[in-house]
Amino acid sequence: MSGIDDLPPLRAVIDRFDLAAKKSLGQNFLLDLNLTAKIARLAGDLTGADVLEIGPGPGGLTRGLLAEGARHVLAIEKDPRCLPALQEIAHAYPGRLTVIGGDALEIDPLAHLTPPIKVAANLPYNVGTELLVRWLTPPTWPPFWDSLTLMFQREVAQRIVATPGSKAYGRLALLAQWRTDARIVLELPPEAFSPPPKVNSAVVHLTALPAPRYPANPATLNKVVAAAFNQRRKMLRSALRSLSPEIEDHLTSVGIKPTERAEQVGLEEFCALARSLDAGTE
Repeated sequence: MSGIDDLPPLRAVIDRFDLAAKKSLGQNFLLDLNLTAKIARLAGDLTGADVLEIGPGPGGLTRGLLAEGARHVLAIEKDPRCLPALQEIAHAYPGRLTVIGGDALEIDPLAHLTPPIKVAANLPYNVGTELLVRWLTPPTWPPFWDSLTLMFQREVAQRIVATPGSKAYGRLALLAQWRTDARIVLELPPEAFSPPPKVNSAVVHLTALPAPRYPANPATLNKVVAAAFNQRRKMLRSALRSLSPEIEDHLTSVGIKPTERAEQVGLEEFCALARSLDAGTE
């Protein structure tokens, strides 16, 4: 019996269902249910919310989310070995857990969720960044989710919250900080997981802003940021030349020195540059 519910400890679940983590699926399981409950609490008040969880594995965080009062949890799991263990959790929390087997990159979860919606997950390392970018770049804003509470490799977490002038600062920081408040809320050593990864991990909490922090066309901003950081060692007048023959004029007009490099430029300036480029094509 575990400390948060009447279900067996996770090690017993893993042994019974033969759920040794698979490297090919990016799996590293958190086995301490007190820790998974703490991560669930970091997602905020769950009592009136549906929660989307990607890659629940044997269900440690799933149990934490349910024990912390989530109205309903939708768990999407690619590994069919984990489904029987997750169904046991569903039986212990009648009507509050829906389990779907499949690839989270190919499944639309919205048919199974009712707002308000939070996302909480110990994301598989091999799809974590791609899922985050999808959640940050929907066709319309605000998105379907109110907040994201996500486990990443610490290096990825640092890229999300990075500030200008740091090596970690880049496209991911700009995407996240344009439309959310993002902060690291917990760091975890390798030994917290089974098997232990080679790197430290961190939980990032992102809260959706009602509107982007500064006005800009998303497609234009994405083009500017991608071009700038794809050649981050180049001066911006060179890195952005493909966007406009008058790129130096656009840079100067919004207060960016054409000789600066991408990592020296803040979010507000990138948004201003995107607006200037759009105005120049009207």
